[in-house]
Amino acid sequence: MRSKMLTVAIAAGLGLTSVTATVSAQTSNKKVSVSASELAQMKAEIAALEQKVQDLESQQQAAQQAQVETAQSVQATQAQVQATQKQVAAAQTHTGDILGGTGGVKWTFGGFLAAETAYRSRDTADDIATKFTAIPFMGGTSTAPINTSSGATTTYPVTNAKNNQFVYSARQSRLSIKAEGDINDSTHVTGYYETDFLGGAQTANMNESNSFNMRIRQLWTSIDWNDYGLHALAGQAWSLMTLDSVGITPGKEVLPPTIDAQYGAGFNWARQTQLRLVKDWDKKWWLGISVENPQTAGIGSTAGTGTKGYATTTATVGAGSLYDTLNSVSLNQIPDILVKFAADPGWGHYELFGISREFTTRVTPTTANGGPAGTSNQTAHGGGFGFGMLLPLVPKVLDLQVSGMSGKGIGRYGTSGLSDITYTTSGAPHPLKENMALGTLTWHASDDLDFYVEGGREQQDSYQTVGVNGLPLGYGAAALGYNNASCGIYGAATGCTGQNRSVKEQTFGFFWKFYQGKFGRVQFGTQFSHLSRQLFTDSKGNAPTASDNMFFTSIRYYPF
Repeated sequence: MRSKMLTVAIAAGLGLTSVTATVSAQTSNKKVSVSASELAQMKAEIAALEQKVQDLESQQQAAQQAQVETAQSVQATQAQVQATQKQVAAAQTHTGDILGGTGGVKWTFGGFLAAETAYRSRDTADDIATKFTAIPFMGGTSTAPINTSSGATTTYPVTNAKNNQFVYSARQSRLSIKAEGDINDSTHVTGYYETDFLGGAQTANMNESNSFNMRIRQLWTSIDWNDYGLHALAGQAWSLMTLDSVGITPGKEVLPPTIDAQYGAGFNWARQTQLRLVKDWDKKWWLGISVENPQTAGIGSTAGTGTKGYATTTATVGAGSLYDTLNSVSLNQIPDILVKFAADPGWGHYELFGISREFTTRVTPTTANGGPAGTSNQTAHGGGFGFGMLLPLVPKVLDLQVSGMSGKGIGRYGTSGLSDITYTTSGAPHPLKENMALGTLTWHASDDLDFYVEGGREQQDSYQTVGVNGLPLGYGAAALGYNNASCGIYGAATGCTGQNRSVKEQTFGFFWKFYQGKFGRVQFGTQFSHLSRQLFTDSKGNAPTASDNMFFTSIRYYPF
């Protein structure tokens, strides 16, 4: 069709030229004629032009066919890529079969290998995790708060106050395994196991073999029903009160960026067995409830100036099956109950939580000093409220982490481990008031370098009452007869019998990721901390403080 139109156009053009020539000739009174040979030449030119048009059309059709073939080739290649990707994914998921799992499960390995050091200006005899209430005083009987469920008083030799300490440790090395599977497009199941080597069996020591044992950090299973915004977790995990970075999500906990495995004073946390249920609305608003394993972790009592008029008052019993018999367990009848609300409105992450606890003591009275007869259980309720927030002050450059908690009987949930309870006149548990707070500022100087500074405090109030014999009874009050006169005198035999009121810590450090590549990540870090503990004021107005300057280093390799 195109060739015919072009031929007509050429002929018309030639005709127009002939007519124009004729008109021009007639105008000049000259007659012009076209010979047969000239007409034949014109037809030959027209035929040549028609052939050229046909050649061009053939080339155009060939180009169009090439485009079609190219598109088909691209589609075939894309299909082959997708098929290969499916084969790779299938091979990855079937790795679970090798580990005893089933097909369709994705396995993820994590953790790090650590070589770390700790230097302390006052020897606390600790490994890479510091016992904050064990800083020795210069003189007298330096006694830590009774912060174990056994209720036994621990005395630290005064010689430690002038001895510094250096220790190497690889025990914070960690291994984690996560298994994930999809029941359907909206229902997902996760299993997680995490371990390190900070367990301390009776056979573990640094004399020769350093045979420190592996311990459970986390071991839990979760299921997510995304269509309903519901999430359930069962097993040992970080307590619901631990600050998260997103929603209420296991694996998203925000921990202080410290080398010290005890983290920082003022940090509220626990890792324990629990059953948790969470509801989210558009992944922006979250509400969770958790019932968690209870334990009365600290028992503080008078320093011996009086008697309660009871033969036995205890919150603990000797450990039984599957526990070390040197330990004890507390008398708890119901779990700790926690509720948390979290919000991710678009800038920052915010949390509010509450906790309810119940404490139990077993009282066997005596008629001496007017005590009543009969054995009974005594209970008391404790609990508190807390908050947390993570603020990107400068996105991807400067982060602020703040958390805190206040209540009664919450010592167990603070890093320092202050006492949970003392006793009343009747032998019932009395939860001690306490508050704690922590702030951390982290500067991401580059993709490889992070600096952080941190400050925290935990502090509890005293409690005083009068026993049935009329003598002072309780915890921490000056009238209980504490004597702190010789706490600062090196080698003094007596005169340092007070109990802990507060623990404070200031920390700064950095982490340098000097290698990040296909073989994983290697990083180096240092941390300096100034730690102090203060006793309650005695009857003479003495409220001594013992401090410890600590320096940590860490080299870690993250292979996964």
